[in-house]
Amino acid sequence: MRQARFDAQGSCVRWTEAEGYGPARVYVHGLGAASTVYHAHIAARPELAGRRSLFVDLPGHGISDRPADFGYTLEDHADALAAALDEAEVTGAEIVGHSMGGAVAIVLAHRRGGLVSRLVLTEANLDPDPPMTAGSSGIAGYDEEEFVSGGYARVLDKVGPLWAATMRLADPRALHRSATGLVRGTRPTMREILKDLPMERVFLQGALSGELAGTDELVASGVRVVTVSRAGHNVMFDNPEVFASAVAGRQ
Repeated sequence: MRQARFDAQGSCVRWTEAEGYGPARVYVHGLGAASTVYHAHIAARPELAGRRSLFVDLPGHGISDRPADFGYTLEDHADALAAALDEAEVTGAEIVGHSMGGAVAIVLAHRRGGLVSRLVLTEANLDPDPPMTAGSSGIAGYDEEEFVSGGYARVLDKVGPLWAATMRLADPRALHRSATGLVRGTRPTMREILKDLPMERVFLQGALSGELAGTDELVASGVRVVTVSRAGHNVMFDNPEVFASAVAGRQ
């Protein structure tokens, strides 16, 4: 396990790492998740094995620290991820980001372009104010103290046992602030930033999630959109073969 400081108090973002050749692949989880749980089985597949791979847990999640005075905005998470990559002496990485992790990856590529050579985004959040669900918008629907005192437990019951298994590893206050930052989004929006980025960009959309809004505009800007059959939001679990093929650049 490795770590890097991300704030003035010495709080650390942590990751596990598999040695290999470069460029490094950096796996970034979604809201209330953990990177090894969602991606280690993908990185071990034959078409991806042998590459240096980092599984980073964002602040407030998994094995990383969860300071009470941290903002947990998308920009804050991107800066913490950059601190991890700087400490690991990683540049020109392939960032594989799921959901909120994809939004963080977009912000990272915008702010620190030299760290990123390729983006593989799995159902990344591209727009602010998403429809109300049990996820980010449902969490952000509580005020912070209400969520910490009781909403967190209600959300854990609502999201089901699989997501709850990693969400319960996230600090409630960090989870709420992360969700609020995700719902707020960025200015310009993550979608607009993504369209303007110069590196290779791949967007994976689970067919069971429905059509990706604004696909034509994304494709026109050079984003390769791959609709993955038999998959919903968690493409890496629902169809790991196609997911790994896309990460390997074969889709």
